[in-house]
Amino acid sequence: MKKKYSFVLYPVALFLVLLVLIQITGKPSAKKTDNRDPSCKEIAKKTVSPNLRYGLPVDSFDVDDKTVGRGESFSNILLAYNVDYGRIHKIATDFKDVFDVRYLRAGRPYSVFSNGEDSLKVARYLVYESSPVNYYVFDLNDSISVYEGKRKITVKQREVSGIIESSLYMSLLGKKASPELAMSLSDIYAWTVDFFRIQKGDNYKVIYEEKFIDDTISVGLGRILAAHFEHRKESFYSFFYQKGENYLDYFDEEGNTLRKAFLKAPLKFSRISSRYNPRRFHPVLKRWKSHLGTDYAAPLGTPIMATANGEVIAAAYTSGNGNYVKVRHNSTYTTQYLHMSRFAKGIKKGKIVKQGDIIGYVGSTGLATGPHVCYRFWKNGKQVDPYKQDLPEAEPIKPEYKEDYLDFMKSWKQKLDKIEIPTGKEAEVYMASAKS
Repeated sequence: MKKKYSFVLYPVALFLVLLVLIQITGKPSAKKTDNRDPSCKEIAKKTVSPNLRYGLPVDSFDVDDKTVGRGESFSNILLAYNVDYGRIHKIATDFKDVFDVRYLRAGRPYSVFSNGEDSLKVARYLVYESSPVNYYVFDLNDSISVYEGKRKITVKQREVSGIIESSLYMSLLGKKASPELAMSLSDIYAWTVDFFRIQKGDNYKVIYEEKFIDDTISVGLGRILAAHFEHRKESFYSFFYQKGENYLDYFDEEGNTLRKAFLKAPLKFSRISSRYNPRRFHPVLKRWKSHLGTDYAAPLGTPIMATANGEVIAAAYTSGNGNYVKVRHNSTYTTQYLHMSRFAKGIKKGKIVKQGDIIGYVGSTGLATGPHVCYRFWKNGKQVDPYKQDLPEAEPIKPEYKEDYLDFMKSWKQKLDKIEIPTGKEAEVYMASAKS
């Protein structure tokens, strides 16, 4: 009997085991296994970014890149893309405060974003580049609008060094550095280096910022961070230092400001054509006559600057001086600027001017043979040669900032000192000058 039951139970037990196994393996898992390549899963997770220009999706439009032609107007451009007069008028009048469409400049680039076929194309956006950085977007859709945009700028730190053969400007141009750098350096050293008396062999090292769009297109200089200028074998360091929003200036390695009470000259760039001379043969009067000023030859219309803060005590005309401006700086010093073509706007007797303010423009009025400014300088009522005066300096760095500045300056000075002066032809000129 027992053998008979055993024979029946074995198949039944085996069947039950198999049934349980089928149920277990056939039950859906709580977690699905994804056997795809991991890189495929990453791609699936990412959202495809639209191709944007000026913040607009390029792939959604036909984009035409053009430049404003001579005599071409805003309405001419949009009429060619089937924008009606009503929309053009609305933009021109309602958004004049954002951008006045009358000021489109010939040669500036613009882009039209449109859709439609051939002659039926309708402009949806127009983007006008007013500069390499700034642009204006004209939204021509139902809700018309105009707004300004800016391209993203990256700032890179640059270094340049050289020995001067003819001028700072030409030396920097030879280094493929921006001509703006010469202007910036002349501003920083305007009180300490006489750029009209630069000699062969003078040399420079500069660390500065340059601005770029798309990391490749240069759109101008940033700030000069540190510089060293050797002029007539004398060394001049300058370091830009800022503390807070309003305290910023260039100082030397001891914390003295590079500024002085007077600029070295009333013009940024020109040449000295005649120096202070108590006995000179006058080119117009054809006789010996003292020349108690310094003449700077420059192109007609070159801006003339006040060399120090003061009050205009005369802005007038005489047959000898032509148009001239005289500025009293304090009880000790007075300056005068002769032969102007015209006065700057607002310059008249009683006007308070600051150092570097434009007071007039180079001309040849009065007794003058060509465009220049005659710069005259009085000390205690007597005309003197400004280049032989021991002129007062501006205030040095504030005592509370000096320790911080000196620590800050050391690292920049080390960087400057590591920059090498070029070899070759420039070095030969420098060495010949140093031996003389």
